[in-house]
Amino acid sequence: MATFLHRVGRWAFRRRRIVVLAWVAVVAAVFLGASSASEAPDDSSSMPGIESQQAFDLINKRFPGAEADGAEARIVFVAKHGQHVTAAANRSAIGQLVSAVADGPQVAHATSPFSANAVSKNKSTAYATVTYKVASDDLTDASKTELTKAVERARHAGLTVEAGGSALETDAGQSLGEVFGLLVAAVVLLITFGSLAAAGLPLLTAVLGVCVSLAGITTVSSAFGFSSTVGELAMMLGLAVGIDYSLFVVSRYREERAQGHQPQQAAALAAGTAGSAVVFAGLTVVIALLGLSVIGVPMLTKMGIGSAGAVVVAVLVALTAVPALLGFWPDAVLARSDRKGERRARIKLFRRIGRTRTADESPSDPPGVRWARFVVRRPVPVLLLSVIGLGALAVPSLDLRMGMPGDEAKSTATTERRAYDALAEGFGPGFNGPLTVVVDAKKADDPKAAVTAVSAKLAATKGVVSVSPARFNEAKDTAVISAVPSTAPTSRQTQDLVHIIRSEGGAVESATGADFKVTGTTALNIDVGQKMQDALIPYLAVVVGLAFLLLMLVFRSLLVPLKAALGFLLSVGAALGAIVTVFQQGHGAGVFGVDETGPIMSTMPIFLVGIVFGLAMDYQVFLVSRIREAHSHGEPPGQAVVTGFRHSAQVVGAAALIMMAVFGGFMTGGESMVKMVGFGLASAVFFDAFVVRMAFVPAVLALLGKRAWWLPTWLDRLLPRVDVEGETLTKRTPAPRDPSHHDDRQTSVTVV
Repeated sequence: MATFLHRVGRWAFRRRRIVVLAWVAVVAAVFLGASSASEAPDDSSSMPGIESQQAFDLINKRFPGAEADGAEARIVFVAKHGQHVTAAANRSAIGQLVSAVADGPQVAHATSPFSANAVSKNKSTAYATVTYKVASDDLTDASKTELTKAVERARHAGLTVEAGGSALETDAGQSLGEVFGLLVAAVVLLITFGSLAAAGLPLLTAVLGVCVSLAGITTVSSAFGFSSTVGELAMMLGLAVGIDYSLFVVSRYREERAQGHQPQQAAALAAGTAGSAVVFAGLTVVIALLGLSVIGVPMLTKMGIGSAGAVVVAVLVALTAVPALLGFWPDAVLARSDRKGERRARIKLFRRIGRTRTADESPSDPPGVRWARFVVRRPVPVLLLSVIGLGALAVPSLDLRMGMPGDEAKSTATTERRAYDALAEGFGPGFNGPLTVVVDAKKADDPKAAVTAVSAKLAATKGVVSVSPARFNEAKDTAVISAVPSTAPTSRQTQDLVHIIRSEGGAVESATGADFKVTGTTALNIDVGQKMQDALIPYLAVVVGLAFLLLMLVFRSLLVPLKAALGFLLSVGAALGAIVTVFQQGHGAGVFGVDETGPIMSTMPIFLVGIVFGLAMDYQVFLVSRIREAHSHGEPPGQAVVTGFRHSAQVVGAAALIMMAVFGGFMTGGESMVKMVGFGLASAVFFDAFVVRMAFVPAVLALLGKRAWWLPTWLDRLLPRVDVEGETLTKRTPAPRDPSHHDDRQTSVTVV
């Protein structure tokens, strides 16, 4: 692997114009394809294999022309204090609004609160329901504008009017996350490298990769059903890994130049060594993302495929475009001080002490090196503190409640949240999460009697406060009933109620011959949460198992991959605990701009596991490969850890800060779910990079010593050899000439 990538890097450096023109052609081709591509499809909410989805499908089949997931608006009216909504003036204003909305475009029907018994007992609150013929994503601006104007007219009549539901949602506003992430990345890179060119090159190549990925996804979106969400995730991951992968190649190039290698040879060595680590780190990310397909949720599968493609593009850019651009400006990426008069002294200093100083020398070494020496001397306390600390942070995850936050999690500045609160106050907390019961009476002897029996059973169930009249289809063999729970949609009591109702299905079918299924937003969220929970263990087994094999192949060890897996579980557990602490329990919620606490998004645990596992393995490969490289060159285990940190700790730290900035920038958005994703990924990267990789990993390696690199002889013979550390390159590459004979292009960098 290292030898092949060495040739690729050398070829890209020498044929830099061809490489750059090739990438320009790729960009032009994908943008041309994107410009002529069909519009991206809507986000698919299909969840195969759950009862809620089966019920939705049955409604769509038996009630043609009225989609089960059609948009719905619920307009809430609240009378002034001391007045009733049934007063003549208020009744007239409400009637005018309902009539105006009913004649609007795409409206299936609008139901007045006075004809649907939708008035609270104290007559202070009422609501009108507007059902549309199409899903919310297919609503036109004209339909939304008509509804908004009608609401404004009713407000002028003296009523408090708020609108909720899927038809009229408040946009979260544009997030500045990408811009914030790029700005922080630029600052971190400038501090790390001390050169504008070195800081700008990873940013430039990362943007190149993201542009190619997004345009490519847009081009094939219609054929593969990729929605806008696929592109958003691909952009976030592509930007993060693109910067990191280029950062490691540029850093290794500077290091090779510091040892006296000519620019072309330095670029080739960087591609052969750091490039090998990039390839295997990228493979682990791709494995984690493609592993999302085992869950059986089409939306997650598509997100994983699109994001994996973005990671592959980032790897290709780092291996080809970076060496090519280095060929145009071989000295520009070096620090300014390294291009001045003291460069020769620095080269000689590096050659004299860079490879020979011991663990007790050079007190002026960088903080990462001094920290590594501290861990090597005291591995047991460091290991215990890291494990106990991360374990304590993970404890709140035991109280994890999964669901899909709705209007209750939005800011009180939104009309959806105010409508939610008004309905809960006027009709009870369960009114915002009604259960939709679909009765299939096709096989019943008396369909009407069977539906009546189901309605009576629902009304007698503890926890149900009201049951709507049944609505039959044209064939009179299927009915839809709405049951309102007494508890809030996201409460455990409502979850238990759904399970109780479903458990009565067998008895009802035996007695009446009719079958029923429970659906609706509340039941759907419960089912999705259960599906995600059931899929978590198989997903972990697939991803961790494949990554274990890959890391065993890279490091020729059994214990190093095992350590990597255990460290990942610690970091992702701590990240989940932090998410629960802030977004579910509310501790520190105000600091992160969280308006309301609630359940954790159902897809968040698996989403976090998949992405963070791949990113965590990035740091594992980059850091441990340098330790392995030092050990393979003859250094004792403890000193190999210090040497590995000398060459990679600062760069790994910079890479982690960049990823945290990119992910944390998404917390500037208004949506609670987007904030949750950004916070979870940023905190997971922090725990993994600065606790697991910087404390847990060196402590374990120091304790294991040479045993860390043990591999059974029979297994060693079976596994193919992949030279990630570049040991063959070191043997084949001639030593650089004496620095005093070099031209001005032979410069150095400060040892990291």
